[in-house]
Amino acid sequence: MKIEQIYTGCLAQGAYYIESKGEAAIIDPLREVDSYIAKAKEDGATIKYIFETHFHADFVSGHVDLAQKTGGQIVYGPNAETAFESHIGTDGEVFELGDVRIKLLHTPGHTMESSTYLLYDESGREHAIFSGDTLFIGDVGRPDLAVKTDLTREDLASHLFDSLRDKIMTLPDEVIVYPAHGAGSACGKNMSKETWDTLGNQKEVNYALRADMTREEFIKEVTSGILPPPQYFAKNAMMNKSGYDSIDEVMAKGNVALDVDVFEAMANHEGALVLDTRSKTDFVASHIPNAIFIGIDGSFAPWVGALITDLKQPIVLVADEGREEEVLTRLSRVGYDNTLGYLKGGMTAWKQAGKDTDSIESVTAEELGQRMASESMTVMDVRKPGEYSSEHVDGALFFPLDFINDNMDELDKNEKYYIHCASGYRSVIASSILKSRGFHNIADVAGGFKAIQETGIKKSDYVCPSTLK
Repeated sequence: MKIEQIYTGCLAQGAYYIESKGEAAIIDPLREVDSYIAKAKEDGATIKYIFETHFHADFVSGHVDLAQKTGGQIVYGPNAETAFESHIGTDGEVFELGDVRIKLLHTPGHTMESSTYLLYDESGREHAIFSGDTLFIGDVGRPDLAVKTDLTREDLASHLFDSLRDKIMTLPDEVIVYPAHGAGSACGKNMSKETWDTLGNQKEVNYALRADMTREEFIKEVTSGILPPPQYFAKNAMMNKSGYDSIDEVMAKGNVALDVDVFEAMANHEGALVLDTRSKTDFVASHIPNAIFIGIDGSFAPWVGALITDLKQPIVLVADEGREEEVLTRLSRVGYDNTLGYLKGGMTAWKQAGKDTDSIESVTAEELGQRMASESMTVMDVRKPGEYSSEHVDGALFFPLDFINDNMDELDKNEKYYIHCASGYRSVIASSILKSRGFHNIADVAGGFKAIQETGIKKSDYVCPSTLK
């Protein structure tokens, strides 16, 4: 028996490859599936099953493409309805894989079809669970993504309470827990940076598995402190239910080098969004007017999903040479399939063609402090509520990047804003969005709050008002 966790840090997502006696199963695959096929080929194995723990909301899974390329059977838990061929399993159903067995445990709560897969080794012992978003390391799945008119998040949390106690906590302590996500995912609120653990240790350290916890206490704890889900979650979940275009077609369409004039025409006359994925330093210094910055060397896909509201938005890319395919792949993971190409030669070619460029004013934390002492100004903090609540610049305007599109009408284009986040990535994203919407009286604080902490700028603790999103 072979088990491999395939962890993708930028999505904080774990897929799994299991092989026994020439048969393989993939659990929660990412959209680009060739690596799974290659692993099976190396082992001389056939992919027999593609197990999905639930309809993922934070990424587009690779189940449809993988099934088409390998003939593997897609398996979901009870209550799942798909627009493509799949096997809807029953609670307790067992799947044979070489010399091992995989048992489906229906564990609703995160969603109603959520299921955990229990792996029995060659000797018949309960070896590991692949818990999806039901149980994380240090946390459990958020119970608010499958809310319907007749199903509240409290109802879902109650289901999750039963699933954990009746299906998972009854398993032996030595069982290994392999979740679908780790720290950084928006699918939970308190996930550990560790990507696996024993169930016994989780019973000791995971707040949601306390043996003495009542149902009411559990519901209160798992439903408190949850930020609204990013706007793309529901759209990705629908793609996972309904199917999607082949990733090969998506990559072929987007991996096209565009000369400067064609690129400019697409941006100016065909409504394509110019997405600049270079470093924040390069973008601040020089970029195409009205381009949006979301750097590839950061939480790229989640921020694309949170901020670009239309999955079908035509996109043209500015990327570092040699990284164009990487950008396309990461866009496809969250369902942005309408990339039309990238700027051939990058910003060098754009400048050589004599095209206009723009830049963002950048100030150091020391310069910010000097200006605060001599002029009336507004410091804009675009971090998350927990970061702001912990400590922030005294008098700073709290304006979280997550909801910048919803709250922009609260800003004054005549006012000067000095924008910061924790280290500079998010503040440049915010600055680029504001500039593209006509806010030109802005400055980015280089180094963000980390740099500000090293100055004498006055800071204060504050609990965010409940009215803030």
